[in-house]
Parts: sequence; structure tokens; C-alpha cells
Amino acid sequence: MPKKLKTIITPNSLIMKTKHLLTTAFALTLFVAKAQETSFGIKFSGFVKTDYFFDSRETYNIREGHFLLYPKEVLPDAEGKDLNAKSSFNFLSIQSRLGGRITGPDAFGAKTSGLLEADFFSNENAYFYDQNGFRLRHAYVKLNWSKTEMLAGQTWHPLFSAECYPGVISFNTGAPFQPFSRNPQLRLTQQFGKLSAAFILSSQLDITSPLGSASLRYSGVPNTSLVLQHKTFDKETGKLWLAGAVADFKMLQPLLATTKDGKQYSTSEKVSGLSFAAFGKHENKEFTAKVHAVYGQNLYDLVMLGGYAVHEVIDPQRNTISYTTLNNLSTWAELNTSGSRWQFGLFGGYARNLGSKKSILAYSNRVDGTASTVRGAAIHSVYRVSPRVILKSGKVQFSTEMELTAAAYATKNSNGTLNRDEFGRITE
Repeated sequence: MPKKLKTIITPNSLIMKTKHLLTTAFALTLFVAKAQETSFGIKFSGFVKTDYFFDSRETYNIREGHFLLYPKEVLPDAEGKDLNAKSSFNFLSIQSRLGGRITGPDAFGAKTSGLLEADFFSNENAYFYDQNGFRLRHAYVKLNWSKTEMLAGQTWHPLFSAECYPGVISFNTGAPFQPFSRNPQLRLTQQFGKLSAAFILSSQLDITSPLGSASLRYSGVPNTSLVLQHKTFDKETGKLWLAGAVADFKMLQPLLATTKDGKQYSTSEKVSGLSFAAFGKHENKEFTAKVHAVYGQNLYDLVMLGGYAVHEVIDPQRNTISYTTLNNLSTWAELNTSGSRWQFGLFGGYARNLGSKKSILAYSNRVDGTASTVRGAAIHSVYRVSPRVILKSGKVQFSTEMELTAAAYATKNSNGTLNRDEFGRITE
């Protein structure tokens, strides 16, 4: 027979709790008073958001279908019926968000500030255990001098431009056409008039390369990026012009050891990827137009097509393997009106699997075919068209969006490029 658990509170514990609460309240009072006197402190913000969505078929997605990538391939059953031709719906509020902008006293001759932001979307690695868990989005400190800025903490990956990204309603934010990831990093930005240059070293956390963040850490080289951006703004006309370019280098060491005949052998084989992006934005009182393009190698960690694969066995005695990257070309464009009450927008994106420059032996980190390291290996291309309508009133917003996403599936050649028939079906 189950026993009931009782909670016993003694007078002493009540006294201790009361003292603790009084001490905390007193400390908070002092903090608020000091912040008011010095104008330093934290300003909280956030929102409550609920999404209602319907999918016409099974999709590859993240978190309960909330972060949609592309539709699944045709999967015939014993009678030829497509098992993936199944619609579904969901209601979710896990995007609701809390944040705090921090201002502090000067340090090292620079203005200091920070941002702490979290939501209930959980982490990718905790999907089955914490589906609406509180998780970190942004957490960084900035030091600003007259023409130099240093940022330390977690924020958007350099291939994601915080000033030029899709304004779609879907939480996928344009993925897999738009690079998407937040990374712990150290960023140094120098201003040269209207031109800025940023040098960034970053690691991985929530969204990682196929075998987790360890493969980047074992390489001994942080993800290294350079961002150039030119920006002009006319206060009288309200016109803004923005153009930028990004170069990004990433090196991974997928394995520390290989296995042959039950024996393990040390390995240090690495795979490197070089990616480039360009973007532009124009904004005025009537509309905002944006465009973005990426040529990328091994962009699995940016929620895009690609990754890396086994090229060949270079030492059969130790089962040592070399790697090659899977490359892709992605682009998107968007137009959105600037009405104060009604807004209309249109997003269009296209991604192409370019395969590899070398032959491919296996789409995994081992020759035995385990642990796939490629996203969308059987996809030739993906495109998306999504119109949207937004209605605003004060701080409340209602939005609706239709998203047509199509994927062309095909078989792989020896170099990873793909063939498909006129319907995008897999061919033998």
C-alpha cells in the first residue's frame, strides 16, 4: 500500500525562510534603488505567442513540427499507398519569450551593455525529455568604444545576418534556405565610416555538426568568420541601404579512433569547409526588400542541406578514412509592405544540392554506414513560396501565412550529385 508523504515545517525553518525572504527583498530593493540612481540595471521585455499550423503531409521538422524544413519523400506501403501522405495539425505556445537588456557602468573606457534572452522551445538534444523546457537564446556582453565593439557570449552565427533575415511567420525563419544557428562566440567589430568589419571565433551548442559539438572542439580550431557590411540611412526620407558579405571556415575531426578487427587505432583525419554569403536590404516608408545567397560546404549545423561523407579508406590496416564535404547553393528573396496596421509579405527560397567535389564511399562517419552525417542526401533541390498577411493593433498582432514547400528527391551518383525524373521521384 503506497505511503503518503508529509511535509513538516518547524518554527525554526519558518524563521530561516522568513529571514531569507527578507534578505532577498532588501537586496532587490537596494538593487532597484541603485539602478534608478545610476540608470544602470536591466530592462525586461518579452511576449506571449501561440502558433496554429496545419501540414498537408509528413515533413522533416524540429520540435513537434514547429520548425518545418521540407516534405518527406514518397514511401509506398505493400499496396503502393504513400505512407507519408498524411496531414496533421498542432497548437503550440513554446515560442513565448522573456528577455532583459542590461546597461552597466563604463569599463576599459567603453560603454557596457548586455542581453539575456530565453524561451520555452527547449534544446535540440533534449527533445524527448524536455519538450517545452526553458532554454537560452542569447546571452552576451558588449563593450563599445567610439569605433570598436567587442561581443562575448552567445548570439547569431555570422552567416545569419541579424539585420537581414526573413520576416516569415513560420518559426523556421526561412530554413533551410537561410542559415540558422546561435553560437557561443567572441566577436570584434571595427567601424570604418559606413563600412564595418567583424572577425568572429565561435563554437557550437544547441545546433551542432552531425556528431555534436565535440567534432568542432577536437579539431582544435574554432569556427572562424569574417563579415563585411556597408550601411547607409537617410533620416529625412527614412531610406536604408544595407549590403554585406561573409566568409566562413569550419574544420571538424569526426573520429578520435577507428576500429579494425576489434582493435582501435588513433586517427586525426579532419574535414574542412569554406562558405560564402552575400546579402542586401532596402527599406523605406512603403516597403522593405531583402535578398540573400549562400554557397556552403558542410552546413549541417546551420540547418541547411549538406554535411560531410566518407571519401575513401586511406589505410585499410587501420580502417582510416578521409572525408569530403557535401555542398549546396541557397538563395531567398522577400518583399514586405510597411503599413502601421496591415502588412503584406512574400517570401521565396531555393536550395540546390551540389554534391561533392570528390567521390563518396559512404554517407556516414564510418564505412559500416552508421551515424549519417548528411542532411537531405537524397534531395536534388527544394523551393518554397510563402505569402503572409499581418494585422497589428498596438502591441497585439495576428498573422497568417501559407507555405508551399516542395522537395525533389533523387538517387546519388558517385560524386554525390543527384538525378531525378520529371516528377522529382527517386530513380534507379
